[in-house]
Amino acid sequence: MASFLEKAAELLWGPWMLFLVLGTGVYFTIGTRWLSLRKLKTAFQAALRSESEGQGDVSPLGALCTSLAATLGTGNIIGVATAITAGGPGALFWMMVAAFFGMATKYAEGYLAVRYRRRNPDGAFLGGPFLYLELGLRRPFLAKIFALACIVTCLISMGTTSQINGIVDAAQDFFDPQKQHNLSMFGCSVNLPTLIAGALTTILVGLVLAGGIRRIASVATLAVPFMAILYTALTLWLILMHWRQLPSATALILHSAFMPRATLGAAAGITLQKAIRFGLGRGIFSNEAGMGSDPIAAASARTDDPAKQGLISMLGPFLDTVLMCTLTGYAVILTDAWKIPSLSGAGITLYALRHLPLPDGLLSFLYMVCLLFFGFCSIIGWSFYGEQSLRYLLPCRSHCVRWFRILFLLLLFGGTFLTAEAVWNLADIFCALMAIPNLIGLLGLAEQVFQGTKKSKA
Repeated sequence: MASFLEKAAELLWGPWMLFLVLGTGVYFTIGTRWLSLRKLKTAFQAALRSESEGQGDVSPLGALCTSLAATLGTGNIIGVATAITAGGPGALFWMMVAAFFGMATKYAEGYLAVRYRRRNPDGAFLGGPFLYLELGLRRPFLAKIFALACIVTCLISMGTTSQINGIVDAAQDFFDPQKQHNLSMFGCSVNLPTLIAGALTTILVGLVLAGGIRRIASVATLAVPFMAILYTALTLWLILMHWRQLPSATALILHSAFMPRATLGAAAGITLQKAIRFGLGRGIFSNEAGMGSDPIAAASARTDDPAKQGLISMLGPFLDTVLMCTLTGYAVILTDAWKIPSLSGAGITLYALRHLPLPDGLLSFLYMVCLLFFGFCSIIGWSFYGEQSLRYLLPCRSHCVRWFRILFLLLLFGGTFLTAEAVWNLADIFCALMAIPNLIGLLGLAEQVFQGTKKSKA
């Protein structure tokens, strides 16, 4: 099964897909006249002001934090480390390329989300790629494919397994690094801290989901700044400790981005295609530009200006990838953690952070807290995406949402016991299945985005 998943991921993320994702970002960057550079300061000002300027369920800042809660997941810690291990240091460069052009893609997603959203019978707003595919592009079949792919992605990949796997790995490393405390369940040996961490996370997620989008946004608005500051402080401290090595590390990143065999040696087995594939693939997993998840949250913002919400959405890749992923990448490269074949998943970044002059127990605890907050916030953000997709496919059926939440929580707990390799291959596969119809919609409606941007006063 693992071999099949790996081959499927490689097929979906072949050169054609990389060209489609990156090409869409380039197209919108040029079409909006380099908006991601010109309007970055304006975007921050709009997000920080965040007054209610229209109809919606949450403030524009709340919508951004809900989106960041989903994107600032374990991909920022584990995904970056696995990308560099598989694709070499050059993968970090391609992640930055994906993030820069992804900012324009996210702008377009946020713009279209607000323009084509609608109000449900219960008064809540619904929007996202499924609506701009149906109402804007007039392709309801593609809209249904996206919604179904989003539900599946939420249930078995981005919203469950890939996040809780990192949480329980960190809990096990802190409470039971020697894996001595095990239970026998159904003929299998289960680590006790892993079981407890998985159960507690599932219970806490269930409590948040019961409050709907307003509670999700409230939790995200509190948790996102805290977890970002804590993790930034740890990684920045580590980087400053190795400041003399920064020029050589930067040179290694740039050289291996284009000539990995010449830079790293043929024996490393890292090719240019691998560097680009893992860099762009993990970059999209991290900031989700082009996947179509962010506009589902953007559609809930209290605003009547699609362009302004597009600018706020544009901040996602900048904060997520340009800032957070760069910190993780340099930490892993400066400490040579990516070169150790026995490390995988959360262990790669933890090895790098252990170079900090802190007691090992304290460091493991802080790392566990980072993964807990990153993973937990991502879980609740993705649960909202899945619910909204279900509401699109099955409108006016609230009992379906209740059953969806139960299934989500069961699968979330089940993800505790999956391996990291299977998790990340699943994430790659379903990222692609969401991205394809969304990118078709964005390209088909690009002229509306360009014209609306020219007329906007944002």
